[in-house]
Amino acid sequence: MPSPYRWVIVGLGGLMGCVAIGAMFSLAVLLGPISAATGWSRAAISSAMTLDFLVMGFAGFAWGAASDRLGTRVVVLTGAIILGAGLWLASRATSPLMFQLGFGVFVGVACGAFIAPMIAAVTAWFDTQRALAVSLVSAGMGMAPMTMSPFAAWLVSHYDWRTALAVLGCLAWVFLIPAALLVRQPPRTDHATAAAAMDAGRPVPRVKAALLSVPFIVLGMTFFLCCAAHSGPLFHFVSYAITCGVPMMAAVSIYSVEGLAGLGGRLLLGVAADRLGVKPVLIGGLFVQSLAIQGYMLASRQSEFYLLGIVFGTAYSGVMPLYAVLAREYFDQRIMGTVFGAAIMLSSVGMALGPVAGGWIFDTYHDYRWLYLSSTAIALAATAVAFTFPPLPRAQPKLIMPGSRVRVPPFPPIKSA
Repeated sequence: MPSPYRWVIVGLGGLMGCVAIGAMFSLAVLLGPISAATGWSRAAISSAMTLDFLVMGFAGFAWGAASDRLGTRVVVLTGAIILGAGLWLASRATSPLMFQLGFGVFVGVACGAFIAPMIAAVTAWFDTQRALAVSLVSAGMGMAPMTMSPFAAWLVSHYDWRTALAVLGCLAWVFLIPAALLVRQPPRTDHATAAAAMDAGRPVPRVKAALLSVPFIVLGMTFFLCCAAHSGPLFHFVSYAITCGVPMMAAVSIYSVEGLAGLGGRLLLGVAADRLGVKPVLIGGLFVQSLAIQGYMLASRQSEFYLLGIVFGTAYSGVMPLYAVLAREYFDQRIMGTVFGAAIMLSSVGMALGPVAGGWIFDTYHDYRWLYLSSTAIALAATAVAFTFPPLPRAQPKLIMPGSRVRVPPFPPIKSA
């Protein structure tokens, strides 16, 4: 009989993701106050978020390997300590470089300790209802804009930005350290032992061939362009809305509405993909994302920003789980972690471009219009690339068969130039 403690692990994963990701994205709320108080350029401050995404992407691989060797509890406990320390260091920064070290490097390293290790831990606890469990953890992370962002806005409205970051650091320690101590490994069962023995007798498919296949090239490019398109508008939205005359707390509430719509978007597009097929739903979601980004340039009233926030949040959040579904369709389950981890790495690079590019654009032109125009073009490019996905291998053998040498017909490996 499944242990009821598995749902506690789900709750812990959602809580950790909410606090960690929420602390990182609090910079979107604090960007303006930090720049006004210190005189630092928005590009210099935004580059800390760029570092966050880059460091988090690379650190996620290392933390994942460490969790396999040392256990999940040690990894997330270490991440909790580093996260609080990074936020506190950033609150004491006296130069952009020191701020980038604290918020960009420390916070990025810490956030990488929660996502992959906790999702891996959850999947280990579940033989049934595994997709539901992982979705709930993802939903917990999606709660960050509705919880941590308004709290950060309240802090900076009543205190200064240094106090706000210091309080967020203490909050990370208060919530995450006890939560990390509650993380456990799943109990061993006869079923798990038998499955492990069966897998041990079969050769693992070659990762290199998978990463050079046409499906992965298209998957990686689409994921990269998708994240590069929405990261700038997402990170700079609060500042952009304020420049359009929207009050700060209203701008933050619209930002929170985007997060709430994203929760519904994951469910809506997931159900649609099961009924209509994952590829057409992904293409449709990417196209709607491009329209929503373009729409922000035309919005002038607060009600229009709220409406676009719902559409944008539904689209950009709703397509994110579909990349994992596509990866599962094309590749063997036993290399899913590596293959999808490589795709996430590319998406992290895309996410890293938006914040610093948006900051540079504003510092140069004193306007965000070129950010939204270029992001629209990138979103349309992601839509175009998604059209090139090969047919899903449903009526034929899987692209990478369990227990076989990796063959990728009819999609040969891409040869380097």
